Amino acid sequence: MTDSFSTRSFHRRTILKQGTLFLLAGAMNSVDPILGADPSDNLKVGLVTDMHYADKPTRGSRHYRETLDKLEAAAIHFEKAKPHFIAELGDFIDAADSVDAEQSYLKTINKQFAPICKERHYILGNHCVDTLTKEEFLSGVEQKKSYYSFDQKGIHFVVLDSCFRSDGKPYQRKNFQWTDANIPPAELEWLAGDLEDNDKPTIVFAHQRLDVSNNHGVRNCRKVREILEKSGNVKAVFQGHSHQNDLKEIGGIHYCTLVAMVEGSGEENSAYTMMTVAKNGSIAIEGFLKQKSYQW
Repeated sequence: MTDSFSTRSFHRRTILKQGTLFLLAGAMNSVDPILGADPSDNLKVGLVTDMHYADKPTRGSRHYRETLDKLEAAAIHFEKAKPHFIAELGDFIDAADSVDAEQSYLKTINKQFAPICKERHYILGNHCVDTLTKEEFLSGVEQKKSYYSFDQKGIHFVVLDSCFRSDGKPYQRKNFQWTDANIPPAELEWLAGDLEDNDKPTIVFAHQRLDVSNNHGVRNCRKVREILEKSGNVKAVFQGHSHQNDLKEIGGIHYCTLVAMVEGSGEENSAYTMMTVAKNGSIAIEGFLKQKSYQW
């Protein structure tokens, strides 16, 4: 059941605990009995997806140039909230006709994005590597790998890369169809091993969706979900790609699809998220503007 929401900036909080999603209202800095009495024990994460920045005219509902203004407004909130890190869930930039133009897009948007938070994680989206290679994109944002894991305040995080064709070749320079997204065997093996060695509550970040089998889904998503479910520690997956708000529960894991920042004109049509994670793996999600809240 979705809430109605205003086009002006606001936030709601949803609490995910023991497979149940609760809706709470309140100030972001209030003491929460579910997440713990001491806010310093909690981990705060900024989330944004599908920014599609490009210095080119609007196409349909995608207002590429307006991403800079939308990000500036979101940055004001993030800077006040002081997240421990920010994760950008893919399609940071939109496709360009040349490598030079694409690198210019990347430099422009990252110059504005990077100062928001010292620690940042960039999940590869299909548009990120439509014109660039993965190495070129990662070099532009100063990130070493496209898939990896890390720990923060007792929580395990996994970053996935689904920008591979069915034959295992990586996306780059328009060599792929966007509907052919896959996680190759080597990454699946790494994922299984990573989760097997981990005993902490776990959150996964992805671009292409792992909860659907349509054009927006990873083709071998069922295999990926089997690995996630087998671990017993994965609490939630956060993803983008389809530009829509959605939330599904499959095998005891919540798959939360965040709405795109690029869709619609004006700052009121932006979207971004603050997530708070407690030591026990409980999750509070605060959606802003077009990022809806859910009641379960």
